[in-house]
Parts: sequence; C-alpha cells; structure tokens
Amino acid sequence: MVSVVRGAKMGVRECQRQFRRGRWNCTTSRRDPSVFGKLMLQVGSRETAFVYAITAAGVVHAVTKACSRGDIGNCACDPTRRGVSYDSRGAFSWGGCSDNVRFGRRFTRIFVDAKERRVRDSRGLMNVHNNRAGRRAVKKFMRMMCKCHGVSGSCTVRTCWLAMQNFRKVGDHLRRRYNGATEVMMNQDGARLVVANQNYKRPTRSDIVYLEASPDYCLYNPGTGSLGTAGRECSKTSLGVDGCDIMCCGRGYDTRTVKRKRKCHCKFHWCCFVKCSTCERWTNVYTCKGPNPTPAPPGAETLSLRR
Repeated sequence: MVSVVRGAKMGVRECQRQFRRGRWNCTTSRRDPSVFGKLMLQVGSRETAFVYAITAAGVVHAVTKACSRGDIGNCACDPTRRGVSYDSRGAFSWGGCSDNVRFGRRFTRIFVDAKERRVRDSRGLMNVHNNRAGRRAVKKFMRMMCKCHGVSGSCTVRTCWLAMQNFRKVGDHLRRRYNGATEVMMNQDGARLVVANQNYKRPTRSDIVYLEASPDYCLYNPGTGSLGTAGRECSKTSLGVDGCDIMCCGRGYDTRTVKRKRKCHCKFHWCCFVKCSTCERWTNVYTCKGPNPTPAPPGAETLSLRR
C-alpha cells in the first residue's frame, strides 16, 4: 500500500504539472484525507479521463520500482526478459534483472479496476479503458540499459536489462493522448463503448476516451467540479491558455506589485558546490477577477442582517 500511495500521488503531481497553465489545473481538495487526493471532478470529461490514466500509470510505475528494489515481499525484478540487440560492435545477447512491469500492471489492474468492474455502466467502462491506457503507457517507455565490464571500460562483458524511463515521459505521452481523446458512448446492448461520431476512428487500447464535453472551468460550479479561475495568476503578454484574456474568461484582471526573492550571482566553487546570493525585485502580478455580482431583480429589496 505504501507504493500505491506513492504512485497515486506521483500521478496527481504530474497531472498538475501538465495542466498548471490551464483553466483546469488538476485541482485536489486540501481537506480530503484519502491517499489519492479528491479530484474536483464530477463529469465524465476528458479531464476526468486523463486523471484516471495518469493515476493508474503512477501506481504501475511505483509498484514496479518497489519490486526492483526488493521492497515488496511477493515480487522482485524480472530475470526472464532477454533478447538479441545490435550496436556498433554487432549483435549481442542480453538478459539481466529487468523492471518487473508485468507484475506492476497486473497488480494495478486488479487493485485499481476492482471498484469500476463491479458496476457495468458507461462511466465504469470509461474508467477501466483509461486505466488500461495509463498502464500501457508505462510499458511503452521501457528501454534497455547496459553496464559495461572489462579493463578500462573495454566492454568485453556487459550486463543489460529493461528499465522504466522517467515518469515525465509517461505524463507527456498521456497529455498527447488527452489532446486527441475520443468521445464515446454506450452501445445499444450496454456491453461496450462505441465512438459517438462515426466519422472518427475507433480508439485503441492506448487511447484516452471520454463521455461528456468539458465545462469551460471559468466559474465555480460544484456540480461539475469546477473551481473557476477567479484569483488565478495569468500572463499579461501570453497568447496561450495561460494568458489573461483566456484564463480570465474575458472578466479582466487585477494588477498588484509584489517583492519576490530569487537566486542570483551563482558561482561554482571547487570542489564541488554552487553558492548563490538572494536578490529581491519588484514585479507585477496579474490575477483574474471574479464574476460580477448578479444584479437584483427590479423592485427587490436588499435586507441587512445583524447578529
């Protein structure tokens, strides 16, 4: 369970990094005590789909790493992975103690999918599909690593194994899948998901799918899980999604000047550390305005309540 917790949190952190500049920034509830962190999502949108995929991938990655380190009693690295590869010296056979991603994927499928498989509705099928896409993304970025042995690094003998790559690669890959996500719906017999628009190709097992259109996330709406963008920092000069025009949904922005500290005048000292000074400078910070108050209907009276 320690690895499950670590993997789920890693998935949420990567989600927040991927969407840090958007209206939706993968917000979690600070008051939620669960290990996964309650994501503020209520609809089967593509954002929800991404959260399931990246969280499942995080659990696979963390459990697999724990296996390789020997932290889990009933699994270890995978000595069965072996093959033949080629380099400048020609062909060579390899076979070491690889990351046991097969165990990580199998455990995550049983553990994470258990709740979704109990209810065979469209949302459950969507979640199971996206969990699988996340698990497959981890396997996609397995790469062979080698360590040379011999006099003066002659590499007369080498040990090679398959290892997972940095989780950032998985996050970037799933973000691209999110951008090309496919809208689906339940088929007539209620057994599987089909493409909502027949003009689009059928999604593969590695694609992300969703059921409902995304809200605009401009305003606070607990029904959809949107916290709105009021108070969010934006860039005055950017033309992207982090620009004040897009981020603030046309409501405008407030400007304030703050003093911020940063590292400066860094110098390398032999051997071996870097020493920096701390500089302060005044900078403008732009934050989105909230929605205008709803005007009272004609003839309505405003009551003032006192304690």
